[in-house]
Amino acid sequence: MKVDKIIIIGGGVAGLSASIYAARAGLNPILISGFPYGGQLMLTSEVENYPGFESILGSELIDKMRKQTQKFGTKIIDDNVDHVDLKKSPFSLLTSKEKFLTKSIIISTGAKAIWLGLESEKKLIGKGVSACATCDGFFFKDKIVAVVGGGDSAMEEALTLTKFASRVYIIHRRGEFRASQIMQDRVKNNPKIEIILNSEVVEVLGKDKVEGIKIYNMKHVTSNIKVDGLFVAIGHKPDTEIFKDQIKLDSKGYIMTSAIKALEVGRLKSWKVEELSKFDFNYSTMTSKAGIFAAGDCVDYKYRQAGTAAGTGIQAALDVEKWLGNIA
Repeated sequence: MKVDKIIIIGGGVAGLSASIYAARAGLNPILISGFPYGGQLMLTSEVENYPGFESILGSELIDKMRKQTQKFGTKIIDDNVDHVDLKKSPFSLLTSKEKFLTKSIIISTGAKAIWLGLESEKKLIGKGVSACATCDGFFFKDKIVAVVGGGDSAMEEALTLTKFASRVYIIHRRGEFRASQIMQDRVKNNPKIEIILNSEVVEVLGKDKVEGIKIYNMKHVTSNIKVDGLFVAIGHKPDTEIFKDQIKLDSKGYIMTSAIKALEVGRLKSWKVEELSKFDFNYSTMTSKAGIFAAGDCVDYKYRQAGTAAGTGIQAALDVEKWLGNIA
C-alpha cells in the first residue's frame, strides 16, 4: 500500500496554510478537511482582521485558500477521519471510505466554541451571536451587547467589548464569578459594564439579527433585555478525542507541542523528566510522538485567531519538511 509523505487532518485556516507550504515544498500533501469543512470561519460572516483583506466573508476566505492549495497540488478529501493509529510509522488513518498510510501527520482539527444549546442561538450565529469579541467586537460600535460566562475568558470578552459597545452586560448563572480576582475587579470597576448574576439566557430574540435576550433568574422571574449582540464565553472544546492516549494532551484536551505547550512557564515544574523526553525541541510544532505535528486551535487555547492559526500551520509544514529531510 502506498505510503504518503504527509497527511493534514483538518481543513480550517491552519490546515490549509500548512497544505499550501507543504505543496510548494513538493511533499504532495493530502488534506482530509473534515465534513463540513472550513472550521470556525464558516460560522463567521464578515472578517475584517485577516491580513490582506479589508473585509471578506469567512466562507469566501476558506474557499480562496482551498483553491490556492489545490493549485499547488494538494489533494483535498472532504471527509472525516474516524480512526488513527499512531503507534508506529507509517501511521494509519481511516475515513468513512479509505485507509491511508503516511510518514507524517499535521493535526489541525481546531476547537469548537461551547454554545448555550438554544435553537434561537443557533439560528443567529454570525448574525449577532458570537464567541469571539476580538473577531467581532468592531461590528458593535455604540451598540448594546451581552456576554455569558463567569471565568477569565468572559471577563476578557467583556472588557474587549467596552472598547466598542456603549453598554456591556455580563450574565452569569451563579452568584459569584469564578474568574481571577484581578479580572473581576477590572470588570466591576468599568462603568460600561453591568453585572447580572444568578441568571441564565433562555432565548435569543430576533428574526434576522439579534434584537434582545430573554433571561431567567433564581427568583423564577423572566425578563427581556434589549441587546444588539450576544457573546458566549463559556469555553471551547478541542476536536482531539480520536488522539487521546496516543499523543499527550493537556487536561482540557488541547494537544501538547514541544514549544507552544511544554515550555510554558510553570508547566515544567510539575513535569517528570521522562515526560519531557518525549518532545523533540528542534521542532516547535511536534507533539509527543515523532512525526506527528499539530497546529491551530487544537493547540492554541489562548489566541484562537485565524491569523495565528495560519502562522502555526505554516510552522508545522516547515517543521515537517525539515523532519522528513532529516530522517531520509
